[in-house]
Amino acid sequence: MSMYGRDPWGGPLEINATDSATDDDRSRNLQDFDRAALSRPLDETQQSWLLGPTEQKKKKYVDLGCIIVSRKIFVWTVSTIVVCAFLAGFITLIVKTVPRHHHKQAPPDNYTLALHKALMFFNAQKSGKLPKHNNVSWRGNSCVQDGKSDTSSVIKDLVGGYYDAGDAIKFHFPQAFAMTMLSWSVIEYSAKYEAAGELNHVKEIIKWGTDYFLKTFNSTADTISTLAAQVGAGDTSGGSTTPNDHYCWMRPEDIDYVRPVTECHGCSDLAAEMAAALAAASIVFKDNKAYSQKLVHGATTLFKFSRDQRGRYSVGTEAAKFYNSTSYWDEFIWGGAWMYFATGNSSYLKLATMPGLAKHAGAFWGGRYYGVMSWDNKLPGVQVLLSRLRLFLSPGYPYEEILSAFHNQTSIVMCSYLPVFTSFNRTRGGLIQLNYGSPQPLQYVVNAAFLATLYSDYLEAADTPGWYCGPNFYSVDVLREFAKTQIDYILGKNPRKMSYVVGFGNHYPKHVHHRGASIPKNKVKYNCKGGWKWRDSKKPNPNTLVGAMVAGPDKHDGFHDVRSNYNYTEPTLAGNAGLVAALVALSGEKTTGIDKNTIFSAVPPMFPTPPPPPAPWKP
Repeated sequence: MSMYGRDPWGGPLEINATDSATDDDRSRNLQDFDRAALSRPLDETQQSWLLGPTEQKKKKYVDLGCIIVSRKIFVWTVSTIVVCAFLAGFITLIVKTVPRHHHKQAPPDNYTLALHKALMFFNAQKSGKLPKHNNVSWRGNSCVQDGKSDTSSVIKDLVGGYYDAGDAIKFHFPQAFAMTMLSWSVIEYSAKYEAAGELNHVKEIIKWGTDYFLKTFNSTADTISTLAAQVGAGDTSGGSTTPNDHYCWMRPEDIDYVRPVTECHGCSDLAAEMAAALAAASIVFKDNKAYSQKLVHGATTLFKFSRDQRGRYSVGTEAAKFYNSTSYWDEFIWGGAWMYFATGNSSYLKLATMPGLAKHAGAFWGGRYYGVMSWDNKLPGVQVLLSRLRLFLSPGYPYEEILSAFHNQTSIVMCSYLPVFTSFNRTRGGLIQLNYGSPQPLQYVVNAAFLATLYSDYLEAADTPGWYCGPNFYSVDVLREFAKTQIDYILGKNPRKMSYVVGFGNHYPKHVHHRGASIPKNKVKYNCKGGWKWRDSKKPNPNTLVGAMVAGPDKHDGFHDVRSNYNYTEPTLAGNAGLVAALVALSGEKTTGIDKNTIFSAVPPMFPTPPPPPAPWKP
């Protein structure tokens, strides 16, 4: 046996096997092998060993011009597109032919619906030559001789403005307050007015008022000495039978008696309130630069007059019987704050934050009507307004002392509105008694609802979840809930199930104390006493005074729908302005919130602008 192992396949394992054959012999042997291979056919496996892979069929291609692709890929792609197109068409056909349930937009909330109507009240109260699209069919041009018919009046053109209530008197003090409130609500909630489709309408209402106010004094002058305070008269004391706006029951369009003009020469409260109205409106109309500047100039003139000629407008006049002003200190702060926002002049802010003014206005001594905002008491409003300044701009020294005090006082006022405290009684139906059970409560309730909602929105915009009442912390939602309960009461959620806004809901007052609404439009002119039969009629008013918020129920939730009882059924400008403000604040989406910046559009930066960074260092 060989010392070498053998290959199991039959050959030696060594590489160089013992082979004595020469190269020529090996060559001949290979040629013999080749001839043997050619003499018999090779199977497929043998061919693959010797020849490699068999030649593939030649691929076919499609020339698309810009590219050449395999015909197989091209056919597959086109087929896929055709199938997808067919499926898409089939699905579209199904979608279009199968009946669908449309998801309608959510209906407007009650506050938005009531807002549309509440604004219409102002259209019905317009005096003078009415615009073409006033949308109150039973109203027409009226009192187009105001100012001219009073020979003793210095100011001759007093056509326009608004009638105060159910009569035809133009009381400028509450009218100015009403316009200020409307402007404030537009500045804060213009997006909500826009969403409700009422922004242009409310701005037109405000402009009707401010155009009129510019007629009540020499608005082109820098200094004045006379201001018109009232047009018309209503004193019937002592059994007077002199025809006037209270003794007679006539449509405004039919008035033929003389309407006196009351002028004042020392009326700080009226002048400062009217300055506030013009200043606030100048922010509303800031995009109309010429008109805005005109309003600012008029406001500046009026505010200067209010500071120079001290006095209460109602002293010695019949206005004391209807709209008596108790002081002018609150108007100084209120007017000064609005002048600051309108002009950016820090001297107005310095005035509005003087401790002496706040003290005179009653900011530190409280009292029964502390926190009750009205046409006579602007302190709660200006406390909220200046708290806004502290929350968002925080001007610091020298204003911080009073701004901080007003902020704390606002917190106290908001606490007093809550049911858990007993600052004010409530009726069994839940209406807060801000005037302690006296008649005509709703005008105070709507102002409180507005301030509560607005302040809650301020806190939310400042990323503050609530505020403290003593040791207890309350969420901003509690304030909003208070406002909702009060406005819901007014809109019908009360023991009588009656809406106190005319035209809203199915059950509302039908005998509103209002001359124009109670006399039919029948082309018959009724004289001063001739209209009394309509005043005393038991029938409902022939004309619906849409949107009018009546004076309201008594302290027992009772209400008498009687035309002759104005304590129940008479609406007012000031009351409706507060209603509009509260409604727009509560309307729409809560997430909309306030407009943080517009009110500050004229206010310069609180602190100097930091210097620019130094230029890059160069070697």
